[in-house]
Amino acid sequence: MKGSQATGPAVVPIVGQLRSYDRAWLRGDLIAGLTVAALIVPKNLGYAGIAGIPLQNGLYAAAAGAIVYAIFGTCRQISMGPSSGLAAVAASAVLAAGITSEQDVASFVAGITLASGILFLLLAVFKMGWIAQFLSRAVVTGFLFGAAIDVVIGELPKLTGTEVTGSNPIQELRSWLGTLGEAQTTTVVVGVVALAVVFGLRAIAPRVPGALVLVVGGLLASAVFDLGAKGVALVGDVPRGLPSLEVPNGQLMWDHVGTVALAAVALVLIGFSQTAGDARAFAAKHRYQIDINQESAAQSLANIASGFFKGMPVSTSLSASSLNDHSGAKTSLASLTSGVTVLLTLLFLAPLFSILPKSVLAALIIEAVVMGMMNVPEMRRLARVQKFDFWIAVAAVVGTLIFGVLAGVIIGIGLSLIWLVGVATHPEMPSLGREPGTQVYREAEGHPGDDVVGGVAVIRFDGGLFFATADALEDRLREVIQSTPGLTGIVLDCGGINFVDSQGAAKMADIVDLARQAGVSLRLTRLKPAVRATLDRDGVIELIGQQMIHGNIYRAVQAEQATQGKGPDGTSA
Repeated sequence: MKGSQATGPAVVPIVGQLRSYDRAWLRGDLIAGLTVAALIVPKNLGYAGIAGIPLQNGLYAAAAGAIVYAIFGTCRQISMGPSSGLAAVAASAVLAAGITSEQDVASFVAGITLASGILFLLLAVFKMGWIAQFLSRAVVTGFLFGAAIDVVIGELPKLTGTEVTGSNPIQELRSWLGTLGEAQTTTVVVGVVALAVVFGLRAIAPRVPGALVLVVGGLLASAVFDLGAKGVALVGDVPRGLPSLEVPNGQLMWDHVGTVALAAVALVLIGFSQTAGDARAFAAKHRYQIDINQESAAQSLANIASGFFKGMPVSTSLSASSLNDHSGAKTSLASLTSGVTVLLTLLFLAPLFSILPKSVLAALIIEAVVMGMMNVPEMRRLARVQKFDFWIAVAAVVGTLIFGVLAGVIIGIGLSLIWLVGVATHPEMPSLGREPGTQVYREAEGHPGDDVVGGVAVIRFDGGLFFATADALEDRLREVIQSTPGLTGIVLDCGGINFVDSQGAAKMADIVDLARQAGVSLRLTRLKPAVRATLDRDGVIELIGQQMIHGNIYRAVQAEQATQGKGPDGTSA
């Protein structure tokens, strides 16, 4: 039916889109594709500069990512291509491997791109997209912030025309400050003007494509003022033509297999979390379904294609995708248009970029990472909402700056897992009180005026009851027994328990014995069916007694008061 948004064949989603294509969408798709191409061509020159590969290789990746994702992706507004974060990971991998030859660097970056594509494919085949959730948002925010600082410091020498030394960003910054007296005046002027243009346009005219204006202006200035003859370093030869199919150097990959594996994992974790989130957002906005596993497959094929065509890692670009959406993209034809436009740029315009001043390229890179990776509002939100998340983000920043981008990813993963284990193994177990005049029980600490029945302690357990939390529950109830004078009964609210393993069930039996030895009755409330079934299979329900299991807290407390000979208000009957 005309206008239908049917997805079509799952393996090649674009076929379904084209079968039901409405010609009214064509103008929007073409305009969006051309508009996005105008944005990504100059930006991808910068991303190639971050990764340390020839500038045209960034365009190879942009074309491969846009075209392949358009064919195999399920989100119609996504623009796939290199990003500043992925470029920083690639650059760190090159640094860790100690590779310096431009040809070897290009082959190595293409190799880790291919490796990440294969890893994405494994995630798609085994439906393991959930693995990206092990990198928390706080860690990603901190890691990208640190990587951005690293990239900015690395670009500063290009703004002054000086050389620096150092094994980490802090040492490089100190070295750069020491070379300011040797700065090349014309290079500094060009760099300062370039920074003013790109950041100024973002501030006063955010809808103007600042990167495109900067690159065009830099090329015109270089030609008109012959900046190369005045000592300003230029990017050098950018050949015309399409990329050729080339397999990355296998021996080079094998010689640095550990770095390749680490970089591939980092690229997948960062790339997938970006693409999956953006795809969901656009699908929700336009009311269609996406397939997360197909997204993994599409990103896999895009990276594999980029790797085989001498490109660099690709993922979604939120700025380009948002521009694609706002420009009227309705289907993946928009992304296809962007990719073809990049190929035409390579065929006809690539040599023009040869006279681009390196200081202009540095300004372009600095703007890209500052605006794309330094998420100051999110850091402020973390500090306001959850201090622990904020300090995790800060630790990721510091780790990235001191030990490098790749090490920062490992530190981030470690922090995420430590945080996950910490939360899972330290469940909340608050005491509850009854809201006056109601049957509602809530945390006593936040409501000091609530009714607390003498001799009865109401405790809620928030979390799974398994090997890592079972002892914590026993310790909490032992503490209640020992610290509550005149205690005759404990009501354990199990509404927050959604899982019990064999050790948790055994511990519950131990707790029943503990309560009986202390002369205290134990009542359970709000047991979920699966939890109750596990306890029943282990004989815990029989041990505690059916009469000690209740549907809600209020009934459990009433039953305990009845055994004490007290009325509902806690006084003697």
